[in-house]
Amino acid sequence: MKFVAVTSCPTGIAHTYMAAEALEQAGKAAGHTVTVETQGAAGSTPLDPQVIADADGVIYAADLEVKDRERFAGKPSVDVGVKKAVHDAAGVIAQAVAAVESGVVAAAPAATPGAAPATKVDPNASVATRVRQWLMTGVSYMIPFVAAGGILIALGFMVAAFAWPGDEGVVAVTGVPLADLLANFNVMSGQDWAVLLFQTGAVAFGFLVPVLSGFIAYGIADRPGLVPGFVGGAISVAVGAGFLGGLVTGFLAGFLALWISRWRVPKGVRGVMPVVVTPLLSSAVVGFVMIVLIGQPIASAMEGLTSWLNGLSGANLVLMGALLGAMMGFDLGGPINKVAYTFAVTGLATEGLAADAVQYQIMAAVMAAGMVAPLAMAFATTIRKNLFTHAEQENGKAAWLLGLSFISEGAIPFAAADPWRVIVSSVVGSSVTGALVMAVGSGLRAPHGGIWVLPLISNPWAFVGCVAVGMVVSGLLVVALKSARPSPLVQAEHEADAAAEGSPALVARTA
Repeated sequence: MKFVAVTSCPTGIAHTYMAAEALEQAGKAAGHTVTVETQGAAGSTPLDPQVIADADGVIYAADLEVKDRERFAGKPSVDVGVKKAVHDAAGVIAQAVAAVESGVVAAAPAATPGAAPATKVDPNASVATRVRQWLMTGVSYMIPFVAAGGILIALGFMVAAFAWPGDEGVVAVTGVPLADLLANFNVMSGQDWAVLLFQTGAVAFGFLVPVLSGFIAYGIADRPGLVPGFVGGAISVAVGAGFLGGLVTGFLAGFLALWISRWRVPKGVRGVMPVVVTPLLSSAVVGFVMIVLIGQPIASAMEGLTSWLNGLSGANLVLMGALLGAMMGFDLGGPINKVAYTFAVTGLATEGLAADAVQYQIMAAVMAAGMVAPLAMAFATTIRKNLFTHAEQENGKAAWLLGLSFISEGAIPFAAADPWRVIVSSVVGSSVTGALVMAVGSGLRAPHGGIWVLPLISNPWAFVGCVAVGMVVSGLLVVALKSARPSPLVQAEHEADAAAEGSPALVARTA
């Protein structure tokens, strides 16, 4: 059979492309052809209309709303989450085959503009699941702003370290007004370039809370939630409520906009409801609630959290690093991993941080711990190939680059095939790395990048050493666990290889 597929995940980075590869390989193994359109962070190349026309069925492996879904109308389809395609691609292919054979065709979907923001919240899911999906919608749109802004700020500090004498750079680069830069920018001045990078990054980073709030509201109420969500997030920043305030305004704006948009109004008013009435009323209410009622209490809570973090030292920091590391290694890009990562990146948005602030150490610990699992699997497949299937050995080669780039999802194929041994090993090694990074005091102002932002990390070689220790600990542990009880899949592959080579012992035993 011929299938077309669409894959997408909330961040559009790792799972999107891993699911595409898994479906293509599983389809080929089952004797089918699967052509995939990846709707990821890098954009997407639409499938050829003729390929769609020739397809027997459609596979949606997506955690976001599929763009231009109406293209596939009239064809049998299956709709699963992107992780299902990564973990059980063969099962998804089997579902698609069954859908084609049954001949059941879903109703044609309504046309959806390809440029619309994407989200996917299951209205039939439990309350807890929907809350997580709303949060992930906000986080997925926030991360690119955080990554771009954080790296630009860090680059500005790095250039400032060379442009100003001694330790003046970090302080000086933050004290130059944007108006002075506009009036006197000199392309030959390192100081001006440092300020330019810092100011650009600061502007990008300033969108963190409004984007988080706006797209949480969008996930709840669709487009009517965008305006009050962004307004509430901006007010949260203005009153000092920060990240916590953004979470509150996101949910408040979303539910308020959803309620107003469902009002039964005369026909003559319906046309202005989404353009004027809903954004006007919801923004006014969100503004009142934040400025008058809850903004200051949340700001006080944020100040208390910042003071508590800055007061941590010694064993307490190490324990926090171990906990955050364990969370990063537990579900490899899943909700728990994202909680730890979001906690770290929102700490970077705290205003007035000192150069050696604990928030930078937390970010370094989280990124280092997130690199461990894929590197450990790559290391294990290198030192003990016979404990892994041929597919895992190939995945191990790719995991080197994924791990170095801080893409924890590179270990997912291993965890899907052998969950408890891989996850236990990942948690132990990542926890060790998180604790070590806190102990050595490495700091990081950039929220992403892995080894490629090494120049932006304080105490960089200690950071690399911490990652290497965690990699070795996880790698040796997974080897030990797999050696104690080899995988039946691996044993079956070895026997098949031996039979193909004409092994006398295997032939005799088989006979």
